[in-house]
Amino acid sequence: MHDWGQNSQWRKTQRVELITRRSRFGIDERRHWNDVITERLIQGFPDLAGKTIAFCWPYKGEPDLRFAIRQFRVRGARAALPAVGNPKGLLEFRLWWSGVAMQPGVLGIPVPVRTEVVIPDAAIVPMNGFDEQGYRLGYGGGYFDRTLAALKRQPLAIGVSFEALRLPTIFPQPHDIPMSFVVTEAAIYQVQTQGLMSITEEECATLAPAKRVDCKPESWTRGTYAQVPTEAPGYSSPPCYAHEFAPHYFGE
Repeated sequence: MHDWGQNSQWRKTQRVELITRRSRFGIDERRHWNDVITERLIQGFPDLAGKTIAFCWPYKGEPDLRFAIRQFRVRGARAALPAVGNPKGLLEFRLWWSGVAMQPGVLGIPVPVRTEVVIPDAAIVPMNGFDEQGYRLGYGGGYFDRTLAALKRQPLAIGVSFEALRLPTIFPQPHDIPMSFVVTEAAIYQVQTQGLMSITEEECATLAPAKRVDCKPESWTRGTYAQVPTEAPGYSSPPCYAHEFAPHYFGE
């Protein structure tokens, strides 16, 4: 294993290279991959309907999880976005719905304003890169790993990325936490002790519930600030969902 100093510098260099590589993917290519990833999430994780799902607002050409979240919410799920809400740099997950007030958070990524803070049943997490053992390379803040380690109830961790950003290893350190599943446009992978194992959507739908501690979503001690409205009718396809998106995300 690399020593920490060497590993830290390697990660910084690799992170820049992966983000640059991602930015060079064509718009149509990225849209197609995003459609495939969305379908894999919906078909592979039907158990998430009715659960509380943490996800991340798309940033710098990441897979756009809002299409999948839209479908899960229609089926009764609640969605939450991460925000740094702890002096120790831990994340809190704030309920999100279409039309909720938002403000810039870390890296300028939007976060909901004063909505209920919840503990998610599952976290769908974009990855700058991922390796053969299911470890993710993020943006270097370490927020996600610290938060997972601190939670008493572990959410199902689903990493999402593009297949071209796969690495042999990220040289994981003791504080790194592997995903339970990795989803790309190429496949759904279950993270096993021997590495990534490609599985079908049907197999995933059977395996995923067993990976998640099945208990009801509970609030952290922050109080309830707003009631989540039901999804507005009339949006039945991803293009109709685009009114919720940040302008020019796809580069138009």
